[in-house]
Amino acid sequence: MEYNISVLIPEEEVDKKVREIAAKISEDYAGKTIHLICILKGSVFFACELAKRITVPVTIDFMSVSSYGAGTKSSGVVRMVKDLDEPLEGKHVLIVEDIIDTGRTLAHLIELFQTRKPASVKLCTLLDKPERRIKPIEVDYTCFQIPDKFVIGYGLDYDQKYRNLPYIGVVEFVEEEN
Repeated sequence: MEYNISVLIPEEEVDKKVREIAAKISEDYAGKTIHLICILKGSVFFACELAKRITVPVTIDFMSVSSYGAGTKSSGVVRMVKDLDEPLEGKHVLIVEDIIDTGRTLAHLIELFQTRKPASVKLCTLLDKPERRIKPIEVDYTCFQIPDKFVIGYGLDYDQKYRNLPYIGVVEFVEEEN
């Protein structure tokens, strides 16, 4: 299948917004330590850039869940691939996600994390597609709301490719003529 990639959000705009969100998080968590939960693989680029710019103490852990496989649409089934290494009890947890669309994955994770008795759980995402929401979830920090397009770059992939693009791009599939 052929496709084209166009820039949706340029690198400079992404960097500026990450700095703004990090400043807001630093202000909101003044005097506290934040425990970032990076949702692999997609949010690793965003989580690292965000963590570098947060001015309060930060600890970090990683979790891998999947609801996509090799397709471009969520399967709706949340599968845990890697659980956390650290307990959450008493910690101020900030889940860092690359993109939120249906909300199924995050609703599942928030419910799971609440059973582990953290001091608080908040959610930060690079991209949000609110028009695709199936499960209602509260997003505390959002860099960009985007239309329902298939996006890549800054950690987001198409079949494991293009995560390393420094901008957010849109994949547009080209109809093949017979």
